[in-house]
Amino acid sequence: NGHIGTVVLNRPDRMNAISTTMTRDLHEVLFEVNNDPDLRAVIFRGEGRAFCAGDDLKEFNSQTASDSATVAHIEGIQRITRDLMFSDKIFVGAIHGYAVGGGFEWMLNCDLIVASENTVAFNPETDWGQFPTGGVTHLMPQAIGYQRAMQILVLGERFNASQLYDMGLINWVVSDDQLLAKAQEVAETVADKSPFSVSNLKRVMTRGISPDLSRSLELEGDIT
Repeated sequence: NGHIGTVVLNRPDRMNAISTTMTRDLHEVLFEVNNDPDLRAVIFRGEGRAFCAGDDLKEFNSQTASDSATVAHIEGIQRITRDLMFSDKIFVGAIHGYAVGGGFEWMLNCDLIVASENTVAFNPETDWGQFPTGGVTHLMPQAIGYQRAMQILVLGERFNASQLYDMGLINWVVSDDQLLAKAQEVAETVADKSPFSVSNLKRVMTRGISPDLSRSLELEGDIT
């Protein structure tokens, strides 16, 4: 729609849980988005009752059947992180319902985040014998400090939208029925700015963190 795009996770029957097909298709879509010179801002949201409920447990056995399968799954999630963070587009996360595991990570990979009051986010990986990815081992301590990051990543506690806002992990909390309107408003504000200034601002800011982020992604991928 003009200079604003919208990317929708569309597996509502599975609460947009992450499957191999999803990461492949999402990467293809984000490649198109990132190479569209007309787009300046992109709303990233989920269809149905949740933004993204994390790994699809129906695929858990195949995703972890071997070290190579686990690495491939992690690489699929991390590819989306790179698509979001190393783009010159501004991604506006419109988050509602559950943002779990990889869904929490993709939320944090957005540049600006609007969350509805019913948002619940947590990282359950330590309960499942898994390891967080999406660069959060670097991004989260930078955003909220080491101890708070350890609380989220080790204990797996659930946080509501108000708590996420207080920690500085999201930008706005709105009522459920105002989520898309607020995300659209933010995207329009971004699109009205100088594309030269905004795209280069993001490029410089991400370039400053990219060596550490890339190293963290590499280290996360080495844990199998």
